[in-house]
Order: sequence, then structure tokens, then C-alpha cells
Amino acid sequence: MSFPTRRKILKSLLLGGSAMAAPSAVFGALYGRGEGMPWEPMKGQPPYYGTQEDNFFTAEERATTAVICARLIPSDEDGPGATEADVISFLDRQMAGFYGRGQHWYMEGPFAEGTATQGYQSEHPPAQLYRYALAELDNYCRDRHDAAFAGLSEAQQDEILKGMDEEEITFEGVSAKAFFDLILKNTIEGYFADPIYGGNRDMVAWQYVRFPGTRYDYRDFVKHNGARIDLPPVSLMGRPGWNSLE
Repeated sequence: MSFPTRRKILKSLLLGGSAMAAPSAVFGALYGRGEGMPWEPMKGQPPYYGTQEDNFFTAEERATTAVICARLIPSDEDGPGATEADVISFLDRQMAGFYGRGQHWYMEGPFAEGTATQGYQSEHPPAQLYRYALAELDNYCRDRHDAAFAGLSEAQQDEILKGMDEEEITFEGVSAKAFFDLILKNTIEGYFADPIYGGNRDMVAWQYVRFPGTRYDYRDFVKHNGARIDLPPVSLMGRPGWNSLE
């Protein structure tokens, strides 16, 4: 497959340092639910990270999205993938919230093609792009393989995702390439996000890359002279067995 392998993805994110702890898709959560004004001066607002009741996908959409995530970051003998990290729950919450609605973005026309350096350019908010593209994807698969995307073999799924990435496969009313780029980005975010946002279940991704998580500080290790620091990861909600002495 020509699109990034898990090893390449993880390497590129590791080069970015601790940014993996706070993916761009959840930066907006620092402004609360996103209803009305995004902030109030001189008043702290806790991040809105969703709940199990926050969901956007239909059962069919969720199944298709989960399979796409599993192919983008597969599970293998090297480590856990998107399935173990429950990335689908992260995506479901994000699409149900203000990020999915594009609520903090300028979403009025005119809309132009844009360049690769200009970021998200679709006229559709992320949730709407997912809804349209998932329907188009399953229609495409049924027309050519007599089965929805989730019912195809892994080899067929990979071939289709590659075609979307390389713009050899196009959809009628929405950009297949834009959808591929977005779901790849969101899958990586969900894999490495703090578990409070629904993904990275049991901090499996952090354990995989040996990231110690959102600890209070690292002053005890400032003079470690480059020695490896082995610390179990801690999320915003702590971790099982955590205590103040660790």
C-alpha cells in the first residue's frame, strides 16, 4: 500500500514530541462544548470530551468506519491497532460534537479547491463529510464487489483505500480523497489521544510508544542525561494503581 504504514505514522508522530498527547481534533474542546461564545474572559472552563451517549454514526456507518480505522492502523504481532485502542468511539464522539459540526470554523462560501498546505477545504463539516462519503463508499463497493466495504477481504479493502488516497477512485457528490485524508488524520488522533476522549483505550497506544502520558511534571528527571525513562503512562483521569509516590 502506498499510503503511510503504521510504522511510518508512529515515527513521524514521535518526531513531533509530546504533541501526540493533544491531537488537533480536540484542541477546540478547551473552549467548552462550543455552544455560543467559545470562551468567557477570566473564567476557566473544563474541556468537553463527550460521553458514551454522544454518538453520531448509524450502526452501519460505525461498522464501516471501524473497519477503515483497523486497516489504517492494523493490529499485528508488533503491537495494538485502532481496534484495540477503540478509535471508533473517539470518532463517534468527535462527529457528534462541535468538531463534527465544524462549529469553530468558517464554513461559508465561496469554496475553492485549495492547496495541500491550506488544510481542510471541504464545504461539508467533518460529520457531514463522513456521512456522505461512507454512503458513497458502500455504494461503490456494492456496485463492484456485491458487498459493503466492511464485508470485503482485507486485500480488497486496502486496494480501495489506496485508490481513494491516490485519487484513482472518486465519488459522485463528495471528494473521496478529502475523506481519506480526514479519516486518516482522525484515526491517528484517536489512537494517541488521552483516553478521556474515548480512544487510546487503556492507554495502549502510549504504552506501545512508551509515552508516559499527562504527568504533572518531570522535574525529577531533568538531569537524566539522556537516559531512558521508564514510567507507566498516566491519563488526565489518572491510571489504575496510580498513587502520588509514582
